[in-house]
Amino acid sequence: MADGAPDGWTDTEQRLWDAFRHGEVLDLRAGKAEDDDPAGSGDWGAERTVRAEVLARLLLSGPAPAPGRVAALKLNGAYVTGPLLLAGASLTHYVELHGCRFDTRVLLSEARAGTIRLIGCLIPRLDASRLAADGDVHLARCVVPQGIRLTDARIGTDLLLNQAVLGADPHHRALSADGLTVHQDLEAERIEVYGEFGIRTGRIGGRLSLRGAQLRMRDPGRNCLNLARTTVGNTLYLTGSADNRWTTSPSEYAYGYGPPHEPGAAVTPFRAWGGVRLVDARFEQACLIHEAEFHLSEGQELSLRRIRTPELRFACKKAPDGTVSLSRAQVGNLVDAPRSWPGAGLVRLTGFTYESLRPAEPFGVAERIAWLENSLGEYQPEPYEQLASALRRDGRDEDAREVLYAKQRRRRAALPVHARLWGLLQDVTVGYGYRPGRAALWLLLAWLLGTAYFAEHPPQSLKADEVPTWDAALYTLGRLLPVVDLGQGGWNPDRQGQWVAAGLVLTGWILATTAVTGATRLLQRG
Repeated sequence: MADGAPDGWTDTEQRLWDAFRHGEVLDLRAGKAEDDDPAGSGDWGAERTVRAEVLARLLLSGPAPAPGRVAALKLNGAYVTGPLLLAGASLTHYVELHGCRFDTRVLLSEARAGTIRLIGCLIPRLDASRLAADGDVHLARCVVPQGIRLTDARIGTDLLLNQAVLGADPHHRALSADGLTVHQDLEAERIEVYGEFGIRTGRIGGRLSLRGAQLRMRDPGRNCLNLARTTVGNTLYLTGSADNRWTTSPSEYAYGYGPPHEPGAAVTPFRAWGGVRLVDARFEQACLIHEAEFHLSEGQELSLRRIRTPELRFACKKAPDGTVSLSRAQVGNLVDAPRSWPGAGLVRLTGFTYESLRPAEPFGVAERIAWLENSLGEYQPEPYEQLASALRRDGRDEDAREVLYAKQRRRRAALPVHARLWGLLQDVTVGYGYRPGRAALWLLLAWLLGTAYFAEHPPQSLKADEVPTWDAALYTLGRLLPVVDLGQGGWNPDRQGQWVAAGLVLTGWILATTAVTGATRLLQRG
């Protein structure tokens, strides 16, 4: 008959022909979870088998829809044999397959499509480079042992990879999506990846969510996540995922923005075994890194070099095992916690700029200075100046002065010997101008010692016929403050007393000038 399936098609394929014409679902599932798992060991017989060429025939030159219906390919629980070759095709029909098992690869390179939903399917390999989809592409809960290729693909709305399991190709790439463009959101929550999840130079219009993802790079020294030069129009989530709702639902496979999980709720952290590379990436709203674990081997790092974002939240409960690099990164708000940063010189902050500090946990100035100095090899003034500026913008002037004082002490260690000695004197006396009160204490000590000495060794009068009233305290004070006349200039100490008086004069000049310098610096800084 005119609307009948082609000759040679099996009964199952003929039923699919009719379901396609009516836009209805052909459900071939057995009804038992163990028998319907595409990645399981169940035996799927001829009654569930559909040739890939049948799917291609329906999508490329299928029958006209039944009157009043919209033709669509909707298939559940089928065993698809042979390669599905749709490279360069124009797919005008809606495609949705649930729980299907493909025995070989699916090829969608350079194809054009509306919406494609492959949910919970086993697909040995998916090649879809330069795919242009006007709607969604859903690959949630799929198992793809040889990885997915989406190089230069363009997705009109959302790309969903939630709870998918991706193996790697021969080049250790599980998701190869350089140049990918997604106009709205890319969700890869709770995804399991055994290779590199790579989207270099990509553009994500909405958010990029890897909440609860488990990324493993089996090749030592390589990256498990590579988002270099990628732009995200909203927020990057490298965070935990609450163990509820859609994660165990047989029908839901996305959580969306969702409400925040309640405190104390069970959460699966984001975990990365391998390097994480976000170099030169842009996150227009925020980059959130918390409830995350980074297991880095030798030579690997969490690289945030040169990223730009209005907010960086780095508040992990456990510090990464390796290096964290923020060199040349530009951040608005830095939200962090002391325990999130690794020690032993594993933080890189050269050229790192931020507008304000918003610690997620108490983060004292002494801890901040230790955080800063942990990141430095040779002395560099810029990180200290950056931290002091951020503290001053928050109204924490005293903490800012503490940071600048630490800068001077760190600088002294890099100077020649004679300069270090002079610096040590400045440190001891007035704390490089950030401790001007010390000068007053030293002056007080010198005055007390001088007074005690001259009280025991009073000098002779310069003129025998003019003997002024002697006062050891005023005489000593006059030596320490030589520009002030206290009426004690008519005395002539002996040789030892002259040396003591000269020492008081030199001490007074040094302490007075350093105190004035320190006070001036405080006024300028404050």
